Amino acid sequence: MITSTLHFPVPHKFNFQRTMFSHGWCALPPFSTSEDRTVLKRILRLTDGMIVKVNIRSSHGSKLAVEALAVKRLTKIQKADLHTQIASCLRLNEDFSEFYRFVRTLPQYRWIAKTGSGRLLRAPALFEDIVKMICTTNCSWALTEVMCGNLVQAFGRKFDETNSAFPEPEAIAGSTDSFLRKHIRAGYRSPFILEFAEHAANKRLDVESWRSDPLPAEELFKRLRSIKGVGEYAAGNLLRLLGQYDRLGLDSWVRGKYYELHHAGRKVGDSTIEKQYASFGKWRGLIFWLEMTQQWF
Repeated sequence: MITSTLHFPVPHKFNFQRTMFSHGWCALPPFSTSEDRTVLKRILRLTDGMIVKVNIRSSHGSKLAVEALAVKRLTKIQKADLHTQIASCLRLNEDFSEFYRFVRTLPQYRWIAKTGSGRLLRAPALFEDIVKMICTTNCSWALTEVMCGNLVQAFGRKFDETNSAFPEPEAIAGSTDSFLRKHIRAGYRSPFILEFAEHAANKRLDVESWRSDPLPAEELFKRLRSIKGVGEYAAGNLLRLLGQYDRLGLDSWVRGKYYELHHAGRKVGDSTIEKQYASFGKWRGLIFWLEMTQQWF
């Protein structure tokens, strides 16, 4: 293996730790983290098909140091591709200045701007984000980890004996419902994952364009909901990974955390939760999520 070390600039107020651990994606293969929680690891598939293992860490606050391992020395084009994918995962090209100006007007949320919070880790491709979000529905986080790990091991292109990239749509589309149920342990999600992979592989559904198309949040929500297996919770959370933050994406975990923080553990209706954040407009989903996860840090 040949190692290349690259340095990427980061935007003002970028917080690597808070982006890495912004939600559970860092624990789902082919993402992982170092034991000391300072390094984000990822197996990436470059555009030309090369599989690369990267270790990403903060370097002097204003840059990221990226250690890339590959079977060949990376070309300039491959390094640029690597930069593009990592920048997308860490949301380096997104401007959060308007958001930070807004939360500075809210005394209870000024810590968000002060800590540089708000960037949510995502996969290099929306296909992966959607499959993983389907794997979070109606199950424990432990089962989500099992399903994602099994998908990567069963269908992903290998970097070495133990590490693989996230599978391409064509790899999953060539499987069967029974295989996904038995070996991936995807349960009732199996036909949804299989159909979605088939549509993506056959280009009947071009989800990757949704990251770049300037679509209104409501239209994006409708398109996400049109995918079988993506309900309101999953679509709301996927919107945040697309830079649209006006949905709360409620599930049992965040409801429980909200009850704990605002009602001493007493359950309330979803309409009560929605009402509390309604005045935050297009930022309400992001403020809600950051408040629910503040104790993680």
